Amino acid sequence: MQDINIVRETIEKGILDGKIKEIYVDDKRVSYNRERYISAIDTFCGLFSSEKEIEIYSAPGRSEVCGNHTDHQNGMVLATSINLDAIAVVAKTDDGVIRLVSDDMPMEVIDVTDLEMKESEKSTTTALIKGVVSELVNRGYNVGGFKAFVTSDVLMGAGMSSSAAFESLIGTVLSGLYNDMKVSSIEIAQIGQYAENVYFGKPCGLMDQMACSVGGMIFIDFEDKENPIVSRVQSDFDAAGLSLCIIDTKGSHADLTPDYAAVPAEMNRIARTMGKEHLREVSKEEFFEAIPMLWKHTSGRAVLRAIHFYEEEERVLMGVKALEESDYPGFLRVIKESGDSSAKYLQNIYSPKDVDSQNVTVALAVSESILKENGVCRVHGGGFAGTIQAFVKDEAVADYKEKIEAIYGTDSCHVLKVRSEGGIRIL
Repeated sequence: MQDINIVRETIEKGILDGKIKEIYVDDKRVSYNRERYISAIDTFCGLFSSEKEIEIYSAPGRSEVCGNHTDHQNGMVLATSINLDAIAVVAKTDDGVIRLVSDDMPMEVIDVTDLEMKESEKSTTTALIKGVVSELVNRGYNVGGFKAFVTSDVLMGAGMSSSAAFESLIGTVLSGLYNDMKVSSIEIAQIGQYAENVYFGKPCGLMDQMACSVGGMIFIDFEDKENPIVSRVQSDFDAAGLSLCIIDTKGSHADLTPDYAAVPAEMNRIARTMGKEHLREVSKEEFFEAIPMLWKHTSGRAVLRAIHFYEEEERVLMGVKALEESDYPGFLRVIKESGDSSAKYLQNIYSPKDVDSQNVTVALAVSESILKENGVCRVHGGGFAGTIQAFVKDEAVADYKEKIEAIYGTDSCHVLKVRSEGGIRIL
């Protein structure tokens, strides 16, 4: 823990600018984040004036690159952390109570000795915090109280995994305060998934949490979910003249949980009909030979979603190979094929319950019309609403941003960088 006034002065004088540049990978974001840190410290002081020593933690949002809806089938994904994050100004306490304020939300007050899961807390921040603390305890780690102010520029409902960033942040804080930063980033990701699945009540896979916690451009193989294979993938989009754009199409995620849940449920139904739990346990050859039977015993959409899974697995490996060989035209072909498969086979670009609201579909159509040979686009994240992703040639970014924002509003197009760090203690 460090004196709060010294920390504030260090940041204000620009002494931390080098580290901020390293974390956020963009000169243009140094002054923004310097002021953001100072503002967060000032807010913390207003909330918890008696605390004189602090630490600062950060966990990034993420962008799925390839492997759309494959992680919950023990599949493979390519994902990256981005240079938007959730940060926490934290003071350790000895009373066993977590007191946390997130931006303008009411204070959370959680006793770490009372972690009973409550149905009334499903889909709340309370559930996420309690779930993280509970699973840390289950795994034999130390937990305790702290006071924190959390602020995030990871857009909620924009497919950048604001909830996974928050879970990773809480796990990293408790790792730092009570476990000497010895809880591995992979474990923190698994703990975050547990919190979201069990306490929060959302049946998500593990990819979001892994990308936020581990950081960088990463390949993840979930064949053994308890011991996933995680490896860094070398990439240099600046050298390739490509920008990563995430476009918020302003679609609502309200009432979409059944749509998200249906994807793994239908894929699992295919697997169980083949005598297995997940599609990863069934070979592609076995699946295609069994389609006449599967069609009768499951559904057409379930078969299509399984086809997406098998072909997406191959695309992930092709995408990794293309990046490692600096074959960026090949990489862009893989991303386009992935997006086409999500639209046609996975069918997650709009909700079948609301066919009139097709924000993502329109954004994809308009983007293809604008970009032509200057980039590719695809649905981003879980789909059904929210965001699309586009890899755009640098010289075309300004024109693309202007034209897409004419439809979806100012600052709906976010031009991002790949962040190399996952969940970290900054100070």
